[in-house]
Amino acid sequence: MKIAQINHSDTVGGAARAAYRIHHALRRHNVDSTMLVNRDTSGDWTVQVPTSILNKLSVKVRMPLYELIIKILHPGNLVQQSPAILPSRWPSYLNSHNADLLHLHWINNEMMSIADIGQLSKPVVWTLHDMWAFCGAEHYSGDFRWRDGYTSFNRPSYESGFDLNRWTWQRKQKHWHNPMQIVAPSRWLADCVRQSALMCEWPVSVIPNAIDTDTWQPVDKTLARQVLHLPLDVPLLLFGAIGGAKDPRKGFDLLKSALDHLRGHAPGLELVVFGQLEPKAAVDLGFPIHFTGHLHDDISLRLLYSAADALVTPSKQEAFGQTASEAHACGTPVVAFDACGLPDIVSHQQTGYLAKAFDAEDLAKGIQWVLADRKRHSGLRVNARQTAMTRFAYPVVAEQYLQVYHSALASHQF
Repeated sequence: MKIAQINHSDTVGGAARAAYRIHHALRRHNVDSTMLVNRDTSGDWTVQVPTSILNKLSVKVRMPLYELIIKILHPGNLVQQSPAILPSRWPSYLNSHNADLLHLHWINNEMMSIADIGQLSKPVVWTLHDMWAFCGAEHYSGDFRWRDGYTSFNRPSYESGFDLNRWTWQRKQKHWHNPMQIVAPSRWLADCVRQSALMCEWPVSVIPNAIDTDTWQPVDKTLARQVLHLPLDVPLLLFGAIGGAKDPRKGFDLLKSALDHLRGHAPGLELVVFGQLEPKAAVDLGFPIHFTGHLHDDISLRLLYSAADALVTPSKQEAFGQTASEAHACGTPVVAFDACGLPDIVSHQQTGYLAKAFDAEDLAKGIQWVLADRKRHSGLRVNARQTAMTRFAYPVVAEQYLQVYHSALASHQF
């Protein structure tokens, strides 16, 4: 069986890393998988990019054109938008490719247009890494137009001008005649697909994102802290960059409130922020803060997760929560909200703590609960690692995808 994995990039961005890991999970499982991208940064021979001068030129100009389109048509909300307007050469290339099945991932940034996707003639499996496929142009939605249909009467008040989301959704209705096999990395996202006006009758399976648990393993905590120049004898709470405050769905406002609740109740606690250098203006979150900057390699991230006593992920919307699965692979408990994709990773009071949805005070309680008891914390670390190996390891995920591939091939209408 030959599989073509299609994603905008091989390793840049969370969706790209997820797709790349799925690709290699399958290859390690003796599946002939090739990854086709517009942008490659890994140097991996199993990843292919457009090679003709015309195709290279097309890829080069697409991003500036995409940015111009968004500047002109952006409806005024804060989430990323992808109208997927520009036609590409991908349909003709993929339809003549020797792959038996096409596996789509994150094909935005004008990699493929909506019409392009509808022109694919081979069996298709599409793994969703956000909500875009069944929404309008938005990658995540705070309203329910994706469920009710994009009409002229249900547009949110914070949008204005041309209704880009309605127009994009209508083009999906027009061009996507044949249902594709959808894979969602979490039960929450799969439920959204089933409830959506666009894809409610399409087949959908739930398969978590993969992680190489042979590589992603715990590192001795003292050694990890020494290498990263972090304090050795205090509890360390890890979380993503404060820059996430620019994206409301990341829940930084709720994290800040939770930290306010912890003031005076978490003796010795210090914070570690990854993904951002220390800002020019001082940040007061009530606790000492260590900024690691951007860590681009897996070894550094393994050290960071292993050095932390817990990872807090306060997301309001998350298709899966890849940092949480990475943390678990390194034996690190996770504190998150009992919402969206995180409950598919974190088992409440077994591998971490799931706070009541968007309740900052309960999030603070969860952080305290995870850190308070050393013996209990040791058990959480063991359970977290075991969860990663039994649910997210390459062989486990690859086998689930093989079952989906066989089903998609059997049901394809030639």
